[in-house]
Amino acid sequence: MKIFFSKYEGTGNDFILIDDRAKTFPAADEKLVNHLCDRRFGIGADGLILLQDDSTGNFRMVYFNADGKEGSMCGNGGRCIVAFAKKLGIIKTEASFPAADGLHSAVITDEKKSIVKLKMGDVSSVETASDHFFLNTGSPHYVLFIDDVMKVDVVAEGRKIRYNDRFKKDGTNVNFVQPDENGIKIRSYERGVEDETLSCGTGATASALAAFAKGMTKDSHVCTVKVMGGELKIYFEKNGSGFKDIWLEGPATFVYSGEIDV
Repeated sequence: MKIFFSKYEGTGNDFILIDDRAKTFPAADEKLVNHLCDRRFGIGADGLILLQDDSTGNFRMVYFNADGKEGSMCGNGGRCIVAFAKKLGIIKTEASFPAADGLHSAVITDEKKSIVKLKMGDVSSVETASDHFFLNTGSPHYVLFIDDVMKVDVVAEGRKIRYNDRFKKDGTNVNFVQPDENGIKIRSYERGVEDETLSCGTGATASALAAFAKGMTKDSHVCTVKVMGGELKIYFEKNGSGFKDIWLEGPATFVYSGEIDV
């Protein structure tokens, strides 16, 4: 079976994008998805995304983690599928599409640089503890504030939390955060990948909201988030114990396209 694909990355978070409007991709085959995402024996990616037809939006986003299992919302993946839809001629500069956590809207704010701004779901509440924050921005995130993110062993420390008694069954993403001159700097451990990724869109969003809740940032409208693969901007409004009108903005870059015979 030949599979045609495009590769995209959003601040180093990379994805295999497949036009599946004909519904020919065997989405239930976890081993196949895992193989395609394998960096040594497959194409290599943090996740795989199918673009399918949908009556409620311009297209539907179906996201799979690198382990082959269908995942929850992926923020950088959501921005990349918008860029992919433009490349396919499905949209011009604006899009509306359902994903695992509901309907999203997006706009390409800079066509030359392929900058995509994606509307995220509202966050109704933020769990606050003495040493962490926990919230869901389409995917669950455990946010820890530390002095120096470059010194932390992200994989070892992230796995301790992801596989502890509370999160072992369903997992959680873990974000390590420190203040930066113009916002925050983060490193992320992602469930499903079970490793550090260069960027995590829902994690950047969660970290920005947690930083504001902690009083680390004072601008209630925008936060610059430096990830290992670049820079993202998070726009939001405080809404009682939660947040609303949340947007994730950053580059969604086409890398290459090809076909693989499996």
